[in-house]
Amino acid sequence: QVQLVESGGGLAQAEGSLRLSCAASGLTFSDYTLGWFRQAPGQEREFVAAISGSGGSKYYADSVKGRFTISRENAKNTVYLLMNTLKPDDTAVYYCAATPYYSNSPALIHYPYWGQGTQVTVSS
Repeated sequence: QVQLVESGGGLAQAEGSLRLSCAASGLTFSDYTLGWFRQAPGQEREFVAAISGSGGSKYYADSVKGRFTISRENAKNTVYLLMNTLKPDDTAVYYCAATPYYSNSPALIHYPYWGQGTQVTVSS
């Protein structure tokens, strides 16, 4: 059974940084693209970033490009999201997701496995 567990969320000030982690189990980690998504109150869940199984290919939403960095450690079955220069608009629940079927897809429907989410709140 695939399990994804996010951690690292919390409260940050604008222009500050946070690093999210997502630990995976129950899968051959390097066979999966891992993605980060977020959902703000009253809004639809949206794509943030994705990384291929080898880590050699990454894809970002325009809203976070240049501020966020996705990375992974396959030996630890963990994917990270380093978030710099945070803005109040980055406030959301952040979800980790995994798919063996698509490489770096931004489409929610392509990800069959999801974590429970971690709250990120950015104050101005």
